[in-house]
Formats: sequence, structure tokens, C-alpha cells
Amino acid sequence: VAPVKAVTGPRYTTRSPPHSREYPTYAESNMPTDTSTTPTPLTDLNLFAGLSRSELRAVQRLMTPVRVRAGRDLTREGETGREFLIIVDGTATVRRQGRVVATLGNGDFVGELSMLAGVPRTATVTADTDLTVEALNRREFASLLDQNPRLARKVMVGAIRRLHAVDHGPAD
Repeated sequence: VAPVKAVTGPRYTTRSPPHSREYPTYAESNMPTDTSTTPTPLTDLNLFAGLSRSELRAVQRLMTPVRVRAGRDLTREGETGREFLIIVDGTATVRRQGRVVATLGNGDFVGELSMLAGVPRTATVTADTDLTVEALNRREFASLLDQNPRLARKVMVGAIRRLHAVDHGPAD
């Protein structure tokens, strides 16, 4: 796992210099580093199960690790989404119209509906604990799905399950 960047300011740059994008408002630069835990490696997350080492390296190059302080909103219902986020370490609560609909943890992701369909965020996601997330902007997300059809399927199935759960309760 690449070291987590903690950055400030209105813009930030990923580990790979040609990439530059707007700085997420939820990211923190002054969070204390907790050396007692290490973020879960991508290989341990269900989303990335079955990918080869070279595929995992390609995925890792697209991502930017970001730290988020407990209590910060990762997404806000109704707002335009600019990134896809994968929780690598920590937990977050999902609220829709103010009602708690889910709790997310390591390996869960948010933002796929906004990235796939260009629709506003469907829920507010708030960090319950300090989080480490991997962030991808729209271009990086599209590249990720184009390069990894198995991963694209997992993301789409996750989006469908999430929509079903919101409308009908958890899927069997």
C-alpha cells in the first residue's frame, strides 16, 4: 500500500505527477498518524479479489490515498459527485433523507452511481471513525473500469444491490 498523502489547499496532486485534480473538501492534512494500525492492503479487499499483481499495480497507480477525519461528510445527498471512494480503513454511516440506511467499512465503496450515470449523490456518507480512503476522479474511474472488466462488474453489481436495498431493504 502506498503511503497516505495528507495535503491542504484548494488543489492536490497524486503520486503520479501528470495527474492533478480538485482537492476533496473532506480530506485532512493535520490528522495524527496512528501507527498501531495499518490500512488494509488492496489485495485483502473483496472488490479487488481475483485481480493479478499487474492489474493491482495498474489500479494502485490510478488511486490517491486520502485521510478523512471522523465526522466529515464524504458525500452529500443531492450534490454533484466528483470522485469514487473506496474505504480502506475505518467506518462510515450512510444516510438518505436523514435516515440511516447502512454502515460501511473496509472494502466498501461510494460514489459509483454519480460516476457511472452522472446523477447527483443519492445519500450522505459520514465518517464514523478517522478513515483512509482511495479516491479516483471521473477520468481515473472510467480508466479503472475500462482496464478491468471483472472489477467493472463488481462495481455495477454493488451499485444495483445498493439501489435495491434502499428501495426494498437488503437483498437476499
